[in-house]
This record gives sequence, structure tokens and C-alpha cells, in this order.
Amino acid sequence: MTQQPAAQPQRRRLSWLRPPKADAPDGSMSLGDHLREIRYRVTISALALVLAAAASAVFYRPLVLFIMHPYTVARNDVQAANEEAMLQLANNGVTGPFTLGVVVLIMCGLIFTTPIWMYQIWAFVAPGLLAKEKKYALAFLGAGTPLFLAGCALGYFVWPKGIAVMLSLTPTGLGVMNYQDMSEFVMLELKIILVFGASFLLPVIVVALNLMNIVRGYQLKRWRKGVFFGSFVFAAIATPSTDPFSMLAMAVPVTVLFFLAELICRMLDKRKGISETTAKEFQIDVDDGR
Repeated sequence: MTQQPAAQPQRRRLSWLRPPKADAPDGSMSLGDHLREIRYRVTISALALVLAAAASAVFYRPLVLFIMHPYTVARNDVQAANEEAMLQLANNGVTGPFTLGVVVLIMCGLIFTTPIWMYQIWAFVAPGLLAKEKKYALAFLGAGTPLFLAGCALGYFVWPKGIAVMLSLTPTGLGVMNYQDMSEFVMLELKIILVFGASFLLPVIVVALNLMNIVRGYQLKRWRKGVFFGSFVFAAIATPSTDPFSMLAMAVPVTVLFFLAELICRMLDKRKGISETTAKEFQIDVDDGR
């Protein structure tokens, strides 16, 4: 009897898009597998962003009104203080309306899909974590999402004051009009909102590094003054509008959140029986063992 050839395994469709599985017990992968997993995570996040942006198109007009609300508030405040102020918001050029629509929908899609792309970030890091660290990572994901959205909300609500401060610098009595393109304004607002949202993730990152035994609470205490000063420098550089109100609105919450993260880390170290003294003794023992 002739032997039948072995059936070839059927290739799964879109198998190249699936994340590779870590065969090693510690979750380690080769460089090629890491690159394929990054491709998968980025693709999933991008698809979610596109779908959310397409769904947001149904509510395009209310979304534009919501996004332009900070400018409207700021313009009314400036004109109430100075009746001679000439401020104009315009959609410039033939392609201006299309550019505005793309920017608005991407902005909304990015914010609406926050849990998805944050989960993809966690899922990329999770294979290299221990079982206990994975449990904490899920808790960080649950804490990071509302913190990011809270930062975005704060950026949105303080943005009108920042706009008013900058618009009030327009010379008056000289016939100078402040002409603002809508697409550029939405891009600037998007940067402000994302920077505020990212800055609110600081405590999540700090506590995660503590649980991974990378930083300790007593170290954060030493760095406190430098971090407080650095938060103001970072806020001055990161806020695209460069107005002092937005800088303070970011620097103060970041400073408070870092202090809370320090307290949490010191509490966790206390539960583990780790202090500055015990850490020094452990380092001495390690050095003697060499």
C-alpha cells in the first residue's frame, strides 16, 4: 500500500498578525518575537483608534462644538475685558474643513480608546513579570485609565484660561486682529490634553517601579526636592501654549501625585521590612560576598 503524504498544517489566516507565544518559563522572547509582538499591539491599538474615530463621525458637530468651547469661553472673557480686542477663528483654505475633521476624529478616537491601548502596553510588559507582579499590573491598569482621563479633563478645563492669557497679549488700538486657524487650534488643544493626561500617570509608574524593586521609598524622599523642581521645569517645557497658568495647573497636581506615590512606596517597603538601613546592610553583604 502506498503511504499517504502527511497532511500539511493549514495556515491560519492573518497568523502573521497574532502575537508570538513565549515558550520560555520566564516569558523571555527572541528579538524577532518581540518585534512581532510590538507589531501586533500597535496594529490592534491603531484598528481600535480608526474604528472609534469612524464611530465619532456620527457626532461630528457636537464634538466640534465641545472642542471649540474653550476658545469661545476665552474669547468672551478677553472681549469682556477689552471691547477693542479683535479675535477671529477661521477654517483656512480649501482643505481646511477636511483637515479639521481628521484631527477632531483622531483626537476623540485616541481618548475613547484609552483602555484598549493602555491594555496593549500592559500586555506587552506582562510576560516578563512574575505572577504577583502581573496581579499588581492589572491594578495599575485600572488605576492608570481613570488617572489619564482625569488629567485630560483637567487639561480641557484649564485650557480656556491659558488661551485667554495668550490672547490678552494681542496689541489693541492698532487694528491688529488675532487670526486663529481651527485645525492648528485643535492640534494645540490635543497636545495640551495629552500632556496633562500623561503627567497624571506619574504615580502609577513610580509605584510600579517600586514593586519591581527598582526604586525605594527612601530614595524617592531624597529625590523629592529635585522632582518638585523638575515638575515645574517639565510643565514649562511640555505645555505647548507656554502660558504660566497652564504650567502651574500641571506642575502642582504632578507634585502632589508624586508625593502620594512616595507615601505608597514607603508603605509598601515597610510591609516588606525594607528601609534605608536594611538596604545598606544588604548591599554591604553583597559586596563582601564578592
